[in-house]
Amino acid sequence: MDYTATIILRQRWTDERLVFEGSKNKSIALDARLVQLLWFPDTYIVDSKKSFLHDVTVENRLVRLFSNGTVLYAVRITSTVACYMDLSKYPMDKQTCKLQIESLGYNVKDLIFTWMRGNESVRGMDNLQLAQYTVEQFYTKIGIGTYETGNYPRLALYFVLKRNVIYFILETYIPSSLLVVVSWVSFWISSSSVPARTCFGVTTVLAMTTILMGSRSSFPTANCFIKAIDLYLGICFSFVFGALIEYAIAHYCSEQSSAANKKENKDPKEKPDEVNNTLLTNTEDTEISESKTESVPVQIEIDSSPQKENSVKFKFWKKMKEKMNDFIELFTVRNPENVDRYSRVIFPLVFMVINIFYWSYYLYFT
Repeated sequence: MDYTATIILRQRWTDERLVFEGSKNKSIALDARLVQLLWFPDTYIVDSKKSFLHDVTVENRLVRLFSNGTVLYAVRITSTVACYMDLSKYPMDKQTCKLQIESLGYNVKDLIFTWMRGNESVRGMDNLQLAQYTVEQFYTKIGIGTYETGNYPRLALYFVLKRNVIYFILETYIPSSLLVVVSWVSFWISSSSVPARTCFGVTTVLAMTTILMGSRSSFPTANCFIKAIDLYLGICFSFVFGALIEYAIAHYCSEQSSAANKKENKDPKEKPDEVNNTLLTNTEDTEISESKTESVPVQIEIDSSPQKENSVKFKFWKKMKEKMNDFIELFTVRNPENVDRYSRVIFPLVFMVINIFYWSYYLYFT
């Protein structure tokens, strides 16, 4: 949220007390120590966090006096100035920073600040080279600083910085996208190869986690909830983690399918025995019931009501179980190989569509 700039600040004013005889363009250079004996504006840099004057090998100051009393005063300053930045579109963001100079004690009745040549008063911005930014444009303004003690003259230089996204594409976007593509290789490996597919899933998740943790430490802290690069890394992590979950689903479906096939193979052999057992139990029950009816008819009438209630409850729970089984079958995969087959198409297609929306939104619509 700040920038550091080295500035050569040149100020020019006219002091009638310093007029001397000579041609109009005649001037003399004064020793920098004489500045203490002259009047000069009490200019300071607004929003400066830390500043210092250069003094190697001597104080970097220039004082030139013209015959008409005009004084040219230049000083070399390095200052760290606050700059509010909106990082919600980082690293595809543009920042507008400003450098403001203002009078500390003289108000607008005592002193007036103006740019001598407008935007041409600022030199060096066209050839300025920065590591992450490109200066798109700059412009100057004349303003007034309003405080409780009065209004003070102010000059402002605004410059628009565009961040160079190519560095972040090579550093973060391409590696994270390649990790997503690598995670899709597991879709072409057989679901029975548990070590191979597990290795692909876990390795890509760990690698993506490393990129996320590295981005947190290297990227700037933002005053927004989420940055554009955080969103992209989150999308990539979701796809990598989704590929791992996809294998868990495919493996579970294959296990369920194999268990169902084994059960179907065993059922035909067990059915005749079950039928015989049911017939034997039914005949035994009928014989017992007949003997009971002959011996104790009153007891049958007393015990018949609980049996009816139990049979009604049994039918109710049986129907509920059948409905639950029907509901579960709706989400049951008939052929487990279709999970991998569909994932080979769905994952790349969805990732491509999300990338189109992502880059279109941050590059053209914001």
